[in-house]
Amino acid sequence: RFTSEVKDFVEHWIRQEYSPEQIVGRAKEQGLNCVSHERIYQYIWKDKKQGGDLHLSLRSQGKVYRKRGASKDKRGQIIGRIDIDQRPKSVEDRKTIGDLEIDLMIGAGHKGALLTINDRATGVAKIRILKSKEATEVNQAIIDALQDWTPFLKTITSDNGKEFAQHQKVSEILEIDYYFAKPYHRADSSHKCNMTIII
Repeated sequence: RFTSEVKDFVEHWIRQEYSPEQIVGRAKEQGLNCVSHERIYQYIWKDKKQGGDLHLSLRSQGKVYRKRGASKDKRGQIIGRIDIDQRPKSVEDRKTIGDLEIDLMIGAGHKGALLTINDRATGVAKIRILKSKEATEVNQAIIDALQDWTPFLKTITSDNGKEFAQHQKVSEILEIDYYFAKPYHRADSSHKCNMTIII
């Protein structure tokens, strides 16, 4: 999670002209549980929106860094996507509460959808009924459903459906790292088993 300790660490090294990728590497060297480099980029651009100057330290490296999504959007591509290969290996052990998987099931005749959010460790799941699979509605449903879980949230993994295209907003608001399964694979085909449903 993006704790005050992590924020202080990140801001210090940004001002030393380190890239987010380098900051994550340094955090690992020092045994600090840091957020992903994509989450750091989001933090920098949020700071810029609020009148901050962290982004200037990125430019001083002689490189032009642009906000994710500022470049041309390739058809079918999710902007800012972080592959599951970059997800902490500990998530695979299913021992830590707060590592979540989400999925969207489309209703008959493509009318409505069912959003499922499952905790890998406990099997506890939340379900939300949606009117559509539009990214805006899905995004808001995820945020609303997880508000009372925020103290425990660590990671979210989903498939590559365009309904999850607004993942960066989810990551920013919930302060959680968001990962995507390999193309044409679901986050985890077994995640619907042994679930305790919360509606």
